[in-house]
Amino acid sequence: MISTETIIVGLFILLLGLCIGSFLNVCIYRIPKKEDIVKLPSHCMNCGRKLKWYELIPVLSFLIQGGKCRGCKAKLSIQYPIIELLNGILYLICFVVFGFTIEAVIYSLLASVLIVLSVIDFRTFEIPLGCNVFILCLGIVNTIFCLPHISQYVIGFFAISVVLYLINTISKERAIGGGDVKLMAASGLLLGWQNILLALVIGCILGSVIHIARMKLSGEGRVLAFGPYLAVGIFISALFGNSIISWYFGLLGF
Repeated sequence: MISTETIIVGLFILLLGLCIGSFLNVCIYRIPKKEDIVKLPSHCMNCGRKLKWYELIPVLSFLIQGGKCRGCKAKLSIQYPIIELLNGILYLICFVVFGFTIEAVIYSLLASVLIVLSVIDFRTFEIPLGCNVFILCLGIVNTIFCLPHISQYVIGFFAISVVLYLINTISKERAIGGGDVKLMAASGLLLGWQNILLALVIGCILGSVIHIARMKLSGEGRVLAFGPYLAVGIFISALFGNSIISWYFGLLGF
């Protein structure tokens, strides 16, 4: 039976994720526009009115205001509560899987940056360099705590990214983007070579199936933003990669 203490801690983690999710929305909108994500106060995207503190409560403010700006009454994007809820849920999942460990903190932060780069890449076909640098920093921190196994993380940095870089160069960026190459390099340092390989496989499968479905159902073009699919593969591998790999080799009798 789940204790009261566990429930309270879980709610705290969820609320923390919701609050950080609110900041992620700021990043998603401002980074492509090259706007400051820290100093510029939160404001309505339609009328420019500076928002009060009670208009910035994650999810709740959106619901209370009926999804509209209190000033100009413009309809607010459903993205706001979705990103906040998604980030909060992913934080909770990370701590359920890893407990109160450094891995839970690192992978929670990874989840946040993956959300940001996924939405931006989906809209602009470009992964911000800052997102990849942030993941690289997480990878460096992780290797510090895993020095006895540092070789698998260093190999992970090159294992997929070198191949993608060659494809990027030969195709002159038509087959794969430079942001995707950097993403897999940084994530490879964080996950290690086995899990980054699994992340690529998951990303390719999801990208193929979902994009073909979108082409059939909504007339989507052949060009796809690969970042969101890679991001899903990276997150799944980060949390469950070792278990998936062990299960797979078990089926093969190894």
